[in-house]
Amino acid sequence: MNDLKIAVFPGVFSEDLTEAAQKAAELGIPGLHLSAYGRYHADQLDAQARRDILKMLRDTGVEISAISYWGGEVDLCDRSQHEKAIPEGKKAMQLAVDLECCKWQGHVGMVPWETGNERWDSIVEGTRELCDYGGSIGAVLLLETGPEPPRIFKRLLETVNSTGLGINFDPANLILWPPTVAKHMEVPYSREWADENFNPEAGAELLLPWIGHTHAKDALVKEDGTPQEVPLGEGWVDWPRYVKILRDGGYDGYFAIEREAGEDKVGDVVRAVEFLRSLEV
Repeated sequence: MNDLKIAVFPGVFSEDLTEAAQKAAELGIPGLHLSAYGRYHADQLDAQARRDILKMLRDTGVEISAISYWGGEVDLCDRSQHEKAIPEGKKAMQLAVDLECCKWQGHVGMVPWETGNERWDSIVEGTRELCDYGGSIGAVLLLETGPEPPRIFKRLLETVNSTGLGINFDPANLILWPPTVAKHMEVPYSREWADENFNPEAGAELLLPWIGHTHAKDALVKEDGTPQEVPLGEGWVDWPRYVKILRDGGYDGYFAIEREAGEDKVGDVVRAVEFLRSLEV
């Protein structure tokens, strides 16, 4: 068994964080990737509640790998959203610090492929303001890979140039998104085109200096062009190569198992833990 640090979304086990932490501990899973919504939203957790969560986690022997917030509802490319979104994002940064993970995984809008336009300028300015604040308190916003090629993310990271900005690398998203992107761009989808622009392993090599957290999720595209999330190890992600790229590059963070589809999510997560532990790294 290798020494990979594995995390899971607590909601797979229970909507109650304490119950989820206890289940994770029973399975020897050291991390929980907390979705900061509902009762775990920053506005719902006062200082005492945050201390209570930390005590429960320490007693259970589990920690938060990162908080997950902004799943696509915010678009910093739209300057009119800044006034509301940036203060809200700063609260998420503080929550991450208070829960001692200091990492927030989320989305800030679809990064434009081209520069020199209002949407590009807006996402750069909004992300920089938010992440400079994060850097000042020791927090980092980890943008999740998705509909943008890794080279586009790299341009944003280099332009914003903030210690409070990094990447949550989701290799499966770089398989799931290309059919939709190709349709939007009115170009034929092919696996070759997707590999040229979205290859997960090449993307990991390109973004390696900024990767602060990663999702462990798998996917493929069916013959009819439909993308499909599948159990870990059954898709197109080359997991031995992907893990080796990260480990050789010095990554020692969490691999957070995410299972959004399927009829047996708990079983799939348990099998995913076993799969990750079986890798020779």
